[in-house]
Amino acid sequence: MSPSSTPEGPGSVSGAPGLPEGFTTTFTSRHIDAGDVRVHAVVGGNGPGLLLIHGWPGSWYYWRLVMPALARDFFVVAVDQRGIGLSDKPETGYDAGTLAGDLIAVMDALGHQQFAVVGVDTGMLIGYALAADHSDRVIRLAVGEAPLPGITPSIPLILPDPLVDRLWHIPFNQLKETNEKLVRGREDIFFGAEFSASAGANKLPDETVRYYVEELASTPEALHGCFQLYRAFGPTAAQNEERKIRRLTMPVLAMGGAESSGGMVADTMKLVADDVQSLVIPDCGHWLAEQAPDQMVAALTEFLAPFRDAPVRVPDAEPEGSAPQR
Repeated sequence: MSPSSTPEGPGSVSGAPGLPEGFTTTFTSRHIDAGDVRVHAVVGGNGPGLLLIHGWPGSWYYWRLVMPALARDFFVVAVDQRGIGLSDKPETGYDAGTLAGDLIAVMDALGHQQFAVVGVDTGMLIGYALAADHSDRVIRLAVGEAPLPGITPSIPLILPDPLVDRLWHIPFNQLKETNEKLVRGREDIFFGAEFSASAGANKLPDETVRYYVEELASTPEALHGCFQLYRAFGPTAAQNEERKIRRLTMPVLAMGGAESSGGMVADTMKLVADDVQSLVIPDCGHWLAEQAPDQMVAALTEFLAPFRDAPVRVPDAEPEGSAPQR
């Protein structure tokens, strides 16, 4: 498989507002064939492969503020998950195992046999599945800001008042169709409230939230696709019950915002992994890479340094758009 096209316009690098200076010189949008789906990825940089997996209701754009610094040491691959952004939106395939398989195909197409993974929110679910199901491929794993279905202790049906606005969307998003009927035409209300409630004291800029909302409201398929991973929580939880039998042995960095998940991510990952480092970012809510990009870059640079400095294994042939493997 190889990258098949270079998308432009809304949802791509060329159509994204407020990018850091020089971003479009380093990074390009690519559509990559990944078996039964075509995945949109924003790629660029030099070094071993680093896969970035966004959360809900974001896209690759979530990583824009940390990507230039990471690209100095890594070949960065920031994807749109199946169902999101410019990636294909089939009706099925939203359990974490299938989503992880999509991204294995992406990294295969880009020529990276082994790579590091950073996943936040729903990207944490996919990142964990990648590390558990493909432990020979994932060298280091950094995750943040989410529970793992089937592993994290379940939250109570009656939430404490401070958690209601932040967590009510989890069961709501799992609804089969009523959620879409209620949100369609009111995307600014629903998603605006989600971005605000999860941010804590330091809200995201209005123009950032507006960009996300406009993308989610752009087509019925975009709205439908954003709920699909949640609708597959049942199969993902069942998969995780099997995964947790095989503990992760690679180093894991578990990240949380002090005004959001805090140490919960580390507590969760210690249930399934042997080597867990914890990072709680002060004065930060749920949107780690957007609210605290400097702190996140520093933490990831330190955590990924042993992978960055490992000897390069040069492949026999490098697919177009790839960098040397490790």
